[in-house]
Amino acid sequence: MHCRIDPHSHVPPSQQLVDAVLDEIASGARVPGEALPSVRVLAAQVLVNPNTVARAYRDLQQLGVAEGRNGSGVFVTDAGPQRARARRQAETLAAFRAARDAALRAGHDARVLADEVERAHGTQPAGGRR
Repeated sequence: MHCRIDPHSHVPPSQQLVDAVLDEIASGARVPGEALPSVRVLAAQVLVNPNTVARAYRDLQQLGVAEGRNGSGVFVTDAGPQRARARRQAETLAAFRAARDAALRAGHDARVLADEVERAHGTQPAGGRR
């Protein structure tokens, strides 16, 4: 699992883990039926307390993207990819809208913001308008 916990973030480490796992499931990097790393293995990889990973896994199970199997571990559910995509898209769209609104309040021109989105999407060359 490719995840880095930012100890200085205002987002709790367990939520950072939830977001990272949701991103992996949403992107197809983790597929239904696939086992997630064990609590101990993931805790060692990302340098957090195992209780932090256990909490993240409980949260993922409550979201319906993962399920625990007694003695076997935690696995991606069949509905996991769809639920993960829907949740991450809703969260990131809300964050994008908040950033857009803040940028407009700060005086950025709407066309400059639109150009940035186009550039990020690869539809506009760097350096300005087409």
